[in-house]
Amino acid sequence: MGLGPASAITLKLARELRDDAKQLKAQGIDPIEHRRQQQAAHKAEAATAVTFREVAEQHIASHKAGWKNAKHRQQWQNTLATYVYPVFGHLPPGEIDTTLVRKVLDPIWFSKPETASRVRGRIETILDAAKVQGLRSGENPARWKGHLALLLPLRRMASIGPQRRALGKQRKPARRQDKARPRRCA
Repeated sequence: MGLGPASAITLKLARELRDDAKQLKAQGIDPIEHRRQQQAAHKAEAATAVTFREVAEQHIASHKAGWKNAKHRQQWQNTLATYVYPVFGHLPPGEIDTTLVRKVLDPIWFSKPETASRVRGRIETILDAAKVQGLRSGENPARWKGHLALLLPLRRMASIGPQRRALGKQRKPARRQDKARPRRCA
């Protein structure tokens, strides 16, 4: 069992750690496994201390240099502050589930479909970043394909008003042939 580098562990501390390991062994506890459990508990405790808002702000700060303009960064901050933070900005990323994501998206899905789609994508990106950092595990509750796509209507159907949806496919205006783009062969 390693105790650490000799430059960081004094002889006195090494003897104390050895004695602690002997006591655990006498109790029938594997000292290495005991240390792993303590480290996992510490990691879990640290993960609950970080909120979704902190992960989001960290993500925005680390990626803003790659964004084309300041308006894009501002849009990220504004949409998260307006729609997401009031619902689950104070929660750890590991506690966010599909119900909370739907609580954010449902009020704006039909009234502001483009904004709702972007908010969903931003939530998904931030939760993926949290997973990479070890702050969450499991599926991403904001994932569209095979998840929210089964619960929410398609954006194009949400953006079409009920009067147009009622027309059906046969009544949609025909495409003008003279303005149609010629097809290119590959």
